[in-house]
Amino acid sequence: METISAPNVTLSPEEVRRYSRHLILPEVGLEGQKKLKAASVLLIGAGGLGSPLALYLAAAGVGRLGLVDFDVVDESNLQRQVLHGTKDVGRPKLASARERILDINPHVEVETYETRLTSENALDLIGAYDLVADGTDNFPTRYLVNDASVLTGTPNMYASIFRFEGQVSVFGAPDGPCYRCLYPEPPPPGLVPSCAEGGVLGVLPGIVGALQATEVIKWIVGAGEPLVGRLLLFDALTMTFRTLKVRKNPDCPVCGTHPTVTALIDYEAFCGIPQARAAASAEAAAVPEITVTELKARLDRGERPFILDVRKPHEYEIANLGAPLIPVDELADRLDELAPYRDQEIIVHCRSGARSARAVKLLREHGFHGAVNLKGGILAWSDEVDPGVPKY
Repeated sequence: METISAPNVTLSPEEVRRYSRHLILPEVGLEGQKKLKAASVLLIGAGGLGSPLALYLAAAGVGRLGLVDFDVVDESNLQRQVLHGTKDVGRPKLASARERILDINPHVEVETYETRLTSENALDLIGAYDLVADGTDNFPTRYLVNDASVLTGTPNMYASIFRFEGQVSVFGAPDGPCYRCLYPEPPPPGLVPSCAEGGVLGVLPGIVGALQATEVIKWIVGAGEPLVGRLLLFDALTMTFRTLKVRKNPDCPVCGTHPTVTALIDYEAFCGIPQARAAASAEAAAVPEITVTELKARLDRGERPFILDVRKPHEYEIANLGAPLIPVDELADRLDELAPYRDQEIIVHCRSGARSARAVKLLREHGFHGAVNLKGGILAWSDEVDPGVPKY
């Protein structure tokens, strides 16, 4: 483990009082606290994982924190993104994050980058810091952070969350594996839902982000054994931790003996995003649609078309339009229930229009030629027709 050098750093009497519980730990002590003050960490994302990470690193006295984010605070963030409050809804996340960090510790220098991390700026941003902490929720950015970490020699303090589970590791350390050693290829687009699609337990990023912050602090002060060559897995439902060994792959295209990736690439293309978008667009073009305003106008005229909801039961409980429910995953086995409507129009809806498009395709393949997709789903209905229908 390489630690931070702090030969000319001093602590003021106020800082000594503030960090006194660190100073009496032999594993940290005065020298360790000086290293924390001398250190710089770049946080990718000021959301679920970035929130506890920023709070604890600031409280611990890390001298310079950089934050990369381009999003604004949304109400749906407040369930887990504890950097931000109700008053911050609609504000840039970096603005509220900066205020909160400096409120916790005015001795910390905060640098904000209101931009998307890209192949054009990643090397300059990550290379300017001692460590990078990946708190992103999409695969193109994870591979981008990994490759930039290896190419700049900046250790990557990695964490990820999904529903009730989390992962933590340290990638890109000298002689240690990188993210590509663990995951050489990205999953097919759409296979792993985002938090917005699959949900996440509100406290989970707090737990996992605190573990990630622990690895950062350990690395800086040189205490304990970092998660180099190990992947920590946490399951909140069973409240269990497991650790898997991760070996450095000598044939890894980024950190291997003879690397083939020596510059940053197009990570969306690497993860198949453009191809998936093109396929989705082609599929959507082949599925007939009706807009929510068109449906509302027809209902206002007294028409009563048959509407089918293909979401999951727990989603139906959150918000519904009163339509019968057959989850899309059960549709193929329950087509007989729709037999009376085989020769009629069936307007199919889900949350956003994606699952219902698949359902319409399946229905039309089985002879329900009147099936059409409600464009934008119940979210569009809430936005454009009835704000009283909850958005989730």
